[in-house]
Amino acid sequence: MKKILLTLVVFVSSISYGQQEIKLDIADALVIRSLEFSYESYITDDSSFGVSALFNLAKQDVKFRYNENVMITPYYRHYFTSDYKWNFFGEGFVGINSGKSESVKNSGIYDKKYTDGALGIAVGTKYVAESGLVIDIYGGLGRNLFGSDSPVLVPRLGLNIGWRF
Repeated sequence: MKKILLTLVVFVSSISYGQQEIKLDIADALVIRSLEFSYESYITDDSSFGVSALFNLAKQDVKFRYNENVMITPYYRHYFTSDYKWNFFGEGFVGINSGKSESVKNSGIYDKKYTDGALGIAVGTKYVAESGLVIDIYGGLGRNLFGSDSPVLVPRLGLNIGWRF
């Protein structure tokens, strides 16, 4: 019981350290017909952790879409500059993704379901207004590690708009 209480106290104190952000990836919503929500919490002034959840709304047979139907992406960001308004960052992420791939014997039919985990990196920049408005742009790439039916590469692209509180 003491270990659980200690773990809970450490977790809550790390979240209560500083700023937190919630964001929506508007580029995915407008261009690819998917929704990606993100939550980010600062550990220190120059590092943060977060999690993104992507839900693909496009039909499987659309030519321009993410391969993944659902992707949960925990990430860690390190900020390289100390400017409050504009900040450059590097990111390491793990993407747990699932979707459907086209089977060889039934070409044109997406009937092979997969779930895989990707490890990757990304870089980007973030703008924070005094009012709390947050805009970040990032790009990166990950590689799926476990499945044979999943795509080899997983993109990590975004143009997020959100709010810092």
